[in-house]
Amino acid sequence: MVHKDIVITGMVQGVGFRYTARQVAESLGITGFVRNLYDGSVYIEAEGSETNMENFLAWCHQGPPHAVVENVTSTNGNKKSFTCFDITL
Repeated sequence: MVHKDIVITGMVQGVGFRYTARQVAESLGITGFVRNLYDGSVYIEAEGSETNMENFLAWCHQGPPHAVVENVTSTNGNKKSFTCFDITL
């Protein structure tokens, strides 16, 4: 089980990024949360198997159809044992 703190920049707000991220995360068995940041980026904390996390990060580099992802930064974080994947404010 790995924990990642992920920041996605670009045109990633107002394009369904958070909702699609939740769908993708749930399909991969990833838990955690996603939220918009005030600077226009999206922040995700995610936990899951290493393989599923690699697939989730690959999706983060693309995002939903109307997103324009410019950069994705991912760092290892402390495990928090999330039970689901939420959209938070």
